[in-house]
Amino acid sequence: MRRYRAAWALPIAGPPIEDALFAIDRGRIVSVGSDGGQADVELGSVVVLPGLVNSHTHIELSALAGRVAPAATMPQWVAELLVARRDAASGAGEAPEPEVNAAIERAIVDLRRHGTALVGDVSNTLATVDPLRQSPLAAVVFHEILGFNPSDADAAAARAADTIDLSGDGDVRVSLAAHAPYSVAPSLFEALRRVTAARDPDVPLTVHLAESAEELGFLADGRGPWRQLLERLGVWNPSWRPPACGSVEFLERVGWLDSRVVTVHGVQLQAVELAVLAQRGMTLVTCPRSNEWTGAGTPPVERFVEAGVRLAVGTDSLASAPDLNLFAELARLRALAPEVAASVFLAGATITGARALGWDNQFGTIEPGKRAALIAVALPATVVDVEEYLLSGIDASQIAWVEDVE
Repeated sequence: MRRYRAAWALPIAGPPIEDALFAIDRGRIVSVGSDGGQADVELGSVVVLPGLVNSHTHIELSALAGRVAPAATMPQWVAELLVARRDAASGAGEAPEPEVNAAIERAIVDLRRHGTALVGDVSNTLATVDPLRQSPLAAVVFHEILGFNPSDADAAAARAADTIDLSGDGDVRVSLAAHAPYSVAPSLFEALRRVTAARDPDVPLTVHLAESAEELGFLADGRGPWRQLLERLGVWNPSWRPPACGSVEFLERVGWLDSRVVTVHGVQLQAVELAVLAQRGMTLVTCPRSNEWTGAGTPPVERFVEAGVRLAVGTDSLASAPDLNLFAELARLRALAPEVAASVFLAGATITGARALGWDNQFGTIEPGKRAALIAVALPATVVDVEEYLLSGIDASQIAWVEDVE
């Protein structure tokens, strides 16, 4: 057993501890407090906190970094993304497949370098599963399903489930995702819910929800740029009828208003809809830098918090964000919502995300029995409010993993 002393510890499960002493044995936390005992390792002027939880990423898009420009609207951005992905798949540019794989590996290293211990990754190809399993990160990889006009929704859902191990062993678990209400048929949403509930009723699911104003218009009357894109792609279903409802009511109708469902973005959600998510014990992942990049808009962060919804934090992909630094995302949240308590955002980047992904028994807080996946962030000697400092913009150069400190 080794005992460490740090200027501060931030357990997340409780308030910051000054002159903190914590003990680790065989990769597990034994204790944390300020009892003034002897330490084997003096960490100095740092704050120690749980490794971060990046609850929403698309690691397989990492090779598209710098290739999809910011857009005025989300449909415009998605159209550009599809072109970039098609070009990469068809061999435009240099050796696309090795480039994609190398970019995935670099992104995983970068996540770790920026203090991430656990990630919720959305993948169309499952190309990230093996690299993640070979990395120090824990993860839930959500195999993302699209299908607005499936010939047999039950068969499509069964095929998707058959390609993965829903229960999952080790530190990388695999589940399913429905892309969004404008790209997945109601029948396929329902089929995905049934097949996952039958195989593992506790497995988390995820869906992009109310990300853009165009989604709301599409659900209301079936018109607009999302329909135009579906038609251009040749996947429009002429028998589909608009549900004439909002995004949250849509989830209710297809059986996805459930505490195991992780909703992402929610830029367009109103207070009454957020209240429904809160009542159902659901999690909303906010990715503000990506929302602004894609033209989806600025998330109403204060509205999220006031509604009492479980708020987690993600970076989204390198196709829509400059980096995978969750601390940079926290700094953006602070700028958008200066009155929200820092502890709310820090919980969102740790325990709330861990709980949403089904890993809260291992990650997210500094408590006895949990994994010692802890980071130490260097502090200027003048800092007195460590929680607020952690929202000021932390760079990788300030971060060390406690397990790496000799």
